[in-house]
Amino acid sequence: MDWTLELVILPVTDVDRTRDFYEKIGFNVDHDHVVSDDVRFVQMTPPGSACSIAFGKGLTEAEPGSVKGLQVCVSDINEAQTHLRSVGVEPGEVDVQAWGHFLSFDDPDGNHWAVQYLPYRYA
Repeated sequence: MDWTLELVILPVTDVDRTRDFYEKIGFNVDHDHVVSDDVRFVQMTPPGSACSIAFGKGLTEAEPGSVKGLQVCVSDINEAQTHLRSVGVEPGEVDVQAWGHFLSFDDPDGNHWAVQYLPYRYA
């Protein structure tokens, strides 16, 4: 039996600002639905990913910015760095380790992401 991770909830303060941020870096908007005055559900997916993020109003009691350790994988870390910088996100310098190359960035609330490139996958 497969157990697939398909959705991660992010706590945020401003739904529209967060949606704009993730759309700017290339995530696809899958859903943006106002369920009621108390609930809004936005689901977005990174290109090529089987797992999405969701955020909105009334979805979680977690503190905005408290999610750390999210990770996406890319086939070209330098292209990812260039892309993020081109849309106004500062990912820092590439951190080259024996097991992979990494960048990191935060969304507007401080939810923290790592971007990983695994050279052996593309050798």
